[in-house]
Amino acid sequence: MDAVFRALADASRRRLLDSLNARNGQTLRELCAGLEMTRQSVSKHLAVLEAAELVTTVRRGREKLHHLNAAPITAIADRWISRYDRQRAEALADLRAALEASPVESPTFVYTTYINTTPERLWAALTEPAFTRRYWGGVALESDWQVGSPVLWQDAPGAEFRDLGQRVLVAEPPRRLSYSWHGFQPEHAAHFGWSEAELAARLGERRSTVTFEIEPHGAAVRLTVIHDDFSPDSEMHRAISGQLDGSGGWPELLAGLKTLLETDQPLPEPTRAG
Repeated sequence: MDAVFRALADASRRRLLDSLNARNGQTLRELCAGLEMTRQSVSKHLAVLEAAELVTTVRRGREKLHHLNAAPITAIADRWISRYDRQRAEALADLRAALEASPVESPTFVYTTYINTTPERLWAALTEPAFTRRYWGGVALESDWQVGSPVLWQDAPGAEFRDLGQRVLVAEPPRRLSYSWHGFQPEHAAHFGWSEAELAARLGERRSTVTFEIEPHGAAVRLTVIHDDFSPDSEMHRAISGQLDGSGGWPELLAGLKTLLETDQPLPEPTRAG
């Protein structure tokens, strides 16, 4: 937590975060072009932000894209803010609000967490029905995890598996998994209190994609979840990022996954993403 406060204390680093909030997923070159700082200075500031886990990076071919990571902000805001840290707390609150704001263009959700487990066990937790049921609110996901295969949902033990149109896009165990996401279902309307017209409007959103990137990190594993390709001003993006009332989204699910793998105990009453 001290690393987060130290990172936020510098105005140049806050400008970098502002730049990423305005347009997430920028390269080093793009960040340098938008700010009056040398490439070396930007690189040093980004290293501090990455060490504090406020920024996470994703490789796309030869490029390294930089994304805001809400995990440490959420953890600090939810846990404590001291009275003597009032000025820092105000900056933290502003940043948290910016992280949760929905951009006008197609948004991207990126979340990085570190789990004391192995890549193989984390892969099993993401792909085996017995695992997913324990942290996904009773939902079991089933697939043969071959590219093009469906990802089926079982809402409760003994219930019929449903094909919601999700398909495996990438499966490289135990390091990378990607599949298309489902659209809204009638039960979402009941859960969120939407009218038929509101549900119909949200059914028009295009399908998004979720990707899990797994990397060894010393004795632990670094898990980065990238959920993108949403429609502009997407309600699904708000749901999976936990911005809708009644939806814990990926932050809650990933907290449950981490707790399960590290303690063999699930979080109480987890909420499925979306």
